[in-house]
Amino acid sequence: MLSLPTSLRVFAKTGPTDMRKSFNGLVGLVEKELGQQVESGDLFLFFNRRSNCVKVLWFAGDGLVIWYKHLESGTFEVPRSASPICENGSAVPAGVEMRLSDLTLILEGIDLASVRRRPRWKMPRPIERNSQTAKLVHEANV
Repeated sequence: MLSLPTSLRVFAKTGPTDMRKSFNGLVGLVEKELGQQVESGDLFLFFNRRSNCVKVLWFAGDGLVIWYKHLESGTFEVPRSASPICENGSAVPAGVEMRLSDLTLILEGIDLASVRRRPRWKMPRPIERNSQTAKLVHEANV
């Protein structure tokens, strides 16, 4: 049995992926299209054009792991943007960030639109500062 922490971040590429891609090809998609580092330990999802196959890429600390699931009938729901990840400043999202529980629902075939979540506290994300925003904050405080 595989046990994953609920704090694990999950990123899904929203466009179709060529399922012939293996480790190096998927790592390239993670870095170039999703703008993430595979060594972070997060999970990365890739769906084919017909949405009946999904690959999950994970860095397990000492190497990469790929899980591949092919449905004999039916399709997976490709998640849509709650937290979009846009590539190279594009308005079209390349991927979305989602919860581990959403991944479980997708793999079980549950429609995410039918799920109603009760409000919960969520730790705010740290503010990403580059040199430009740090300069503006400094000038505002002076």
